[in-house]
Amino acid sequence: MIALDALVRLCPPPADPPPPVDWSRAERTLGTALPTDYKQLVDTYGAGIFDETIWLLAPSSAYDDCDLHTQTTERHDILDSLWEFEDKPPGLQEPGAKVLPWAFEEGTGAFLYWLARPDQHPDNWTVLYNEGRGPLWEHHDMGSLPFLLAVLTRTAETEYFGHLYEALDPTEHRFTTAREALGEPGQ
Repeated sequence: MIALDALVRLCPPPADPPPPVDWSRAERTLGTALPTDYKQLVDTYGAGIFDETIWLLAPSSAYDDCDLHTQTTERHDILDSLWEFEDKPPGLQEPGAKVLPWAFEEGTGAFLYWLARPDQHPDNWTVLYNEGRGPLWEHHDMGSLPFLLAVLTRTAETEYFGHLYEALDPTEHRFTTAREALGEPGQ
């Protein structure tokens, strides 16, 4: 809860709370439990974008681009096709290891995934960043909430998100809901 409190102080959540998520249903649909810190993120912020850069996926989002279930299916299909021709990253060489998307980077094709290893509790899943339009994967030995906080506070050891600091250089961090960014669903 400390990381969530720090994130809320750094980047205030929307004034109107996001719609509640039926976590039991979401996990049944995915066929796996989800990390507690991710559930806290979604319960606090909902689907949307941090600092015009990192889109948070949420179960049952009204927007396919932000829907955890839709993106999980799409990314699974894309990666299965890709791995017919390219090697999987080292963390995925272990039998039964898989990735699940939880966020993506605006305009780059890059995704943030959890690395889910067999028999590992979801609260121990770590973050993998894939540049999306290339073979590079970057592993971060932390969960989604600490990673997001590290990116926003410039403490993440990453080759990516430099533009966040250079072009945007936010003095105040902002979360924009999917509805604010994309308009009413279906329009």
